[in-house]
Amino acid sequence: MLSQKLIPNVYFPAMTVIDKALLDILVCPVSKKSLSYNEDTNELISQESGLAYPIRDGIPVMLPEEARKI
Repeated sequence: MLSQKLIPNVYFPAMTVIDKALLDILVCPVSKKSLSYNEDTNELISQESGLAYPIRDGIPVMLPEEARKI
């Protein structure tokens, strides 16, 4: 039987970086205003509505009920 080398499950931040073109077309579903990307928290921020939308597995979750109040 061959020995199998296991690769540990490692979090790769580069996989969650949002594309600039996508950021340019996304707007806050509450305020309909543009969003800014917070690299430290990996969230899309809407200053107007005071919400931070998470990005999970590289996909922005644009649901107000999933957003964090800021």
